[in-house]
Amino acid sequence: MAAVDISILIVSWNVRDLLLKCLAALPAAGGSERSYEIIVVDNASSDGTVQAVIQAFPEVHVIANKENRSFTSGNNQALAKARGDYLFLLNPDAEPDPGSIAELWRYLEANPGVGIAGPRLRYPDGSVQSSRRRFPTLPVLFTESAVVQEYLPGLSLFRRYYLADQADDIPQTVDWIVGAAMFARRQVYEQIGGLDESFFMYSEELDWCRRAVEAGWQVGYVPAAGIVHYEGKSSEQVMASRHVRFFSSRVLYTRKYYGSFWAETLRLWLLAIFAFQWLREGAKWLVGHKRTLRMERMRAYAQVLRSGLRPSPTPPR
Repeated sequence: MAAVDISILIVSWNVRDLLLKCLAALPAAGGSERSYEIIVVDNASSDGTVQAVIQAFPEVHVIANKENRSFTSGNNQALAKARGDYLFLLNPDAEPDPGSIAELWRYLEANPGVGIAGPRLRYPDGSVQSSRRRFPTLPVLFTESAVVQEYLPGLSLFRRYYLADQADDIPQTVDWIVGAAMFARRQVYEQIGGLDESFFMYSEELDWCRRAVEAGWQVGYVPAAGIVHYEGKSSEQVMASRHVRFFSSRVLYTRKYYGSFWAETLRLWLLAIFAFQWLREGAKWLVGHKRTLRMERMRAYAQVLRSGLRPSPTPPR
């Protein structure tokens, strides 16, 4: 089969309308100067996604899984089928601006040392969504997206992690980019392989970028490429599972790059945090404050505690 310039790879689960909106935006985003293919992997959606895509976009190659094989596994399915010189991993809840994919392509063409690049993400209201990071230190892994950040959001370690000391409107190299939109060279995929399927979802893009950097590539941030990201529209449908997958992936990442001792310490610390949150919600429920909401949160936190936040085994690096 003949190669194409760009393979656009999308893994979807129960976000049919957002996916259709994403697919409709792709021709203007890619432009007419480059050839591209679109591969959609559907992870057993129950909202009619497969039929809707086939009917509205017959040119799209659809892989319909009979079970949810995970975000990482779905992307690896698409990567194995892709023919492009460049590989664009795109979330279904993302809507690329006109010319945005072309901008990413031009950036990598002009910067041969950059292996993976990401766009400037925006929320639907137009505000900038943080999408570039430094690699997390142990203090960041123990505090970011947890109670510590909730109570002390202004800590300098968060500013450093989120690159708040660097302007977000200029192209730059970064450590890693958020996985809603990752534009990669085929050479990177051929050199380091696909996403690590030990990560069901979350942290898989951090791991992929880190492996690319360790292999000698740079990661780029391209603000001229704009994409609206509706963020978490699949995972928010199952909030307790989202917590489990997010933090168990963090434990897995910690084990992979910092060792078993720190991973186990982090796991126990996170479980203590969720126990604290369960107690906090329980106290609010007892005094009659938004009891339905408090009970929903208590059930979610209890599910996290029952999971133990134990990640799957890590394959050899």
